[in-house]
Amino acid sequence: MSEIALIGKKIGMTREFYKSGQLVPVTVLKMEKARVIQVIDEKNRGYKAVQLGYGKIKNSKLTKAMKGYFAKKNTEAKKKLKEYRVMDTELYKEGNEFGLEIFKDIKFVDTKSKTIGKGFAGAMKRHNFGGLRATHGVSISHRSHGSTGQRQDPGKVFKGKKMAGHMGDKLRTMQNIEIIKTDLENELLYLKGSIPGSKNSEILVKQSVKNIQKKTIQEKIKIAEEAKKTPDKKKK
Repeated sequence: MSEIALIGKKIGMTREFYKSGQLVPVTVLKMEKARVIQVIDEKNRGYKAVQLGYGKIKNSKLTKAMKGYFAKKNTEAKKKLKEYRVMDTELYKEGNEFGLEIFKDIKFVDTKSKTIGKGFAGAMKRHNFGGLRATHGVSISHRSHGSTGQRQDPGKVFKGKKMAGHMGDKLRTMQNIEIIKTDLENELLYLKGSIPGSKNSEILVKQSVKNIQKKTIQEKIKIAEEAKKTPDKKKK
């Protein structure tokens, strides 16, 4: 089930305490259940995939095409549809729902979300420029980004040039975030550290793509406690 992803809402941040006295900052996500809308077969498309639906939406906000689509699939309307390629489609059936249980044996996840929009920002704030000198003829332009182009040849500003402009409000993927704990009853997921995005923003959570060998906080605490129990070897 780790091939698919869930979408959650960022509630905010809090902290988690351990018996060892350690404090860990965590981000709390309210996760939504995903419903299988369509199972895509290799014969039809050339690849195996499942289409999942997330969130609720009023029928009045749907187009006629989408109303017909959900009626054909005999399921309630969903706000978002996402497709995931899977190795085996036999595990999925139309109408099945998946929740936090898909992360039962998973320690690390990747998240994808939009960063907080910060409006129009200068080059120093946006790209960490050092600014111009504070002496020798620099007049009222200490925070400017300096030269932007070249001479007559090529005589233009290349695309991607780091300049002042709209800062934030971009998709960002955070990898290898540790799952501190899951609350299946309230559908809450606690992830270590901060995650890009403002409160109530949508966060897509899926199993970590990379093969992570590092230990979790609980494993580290367990090793430390066992090390305390073992008596030190007497020095000769």
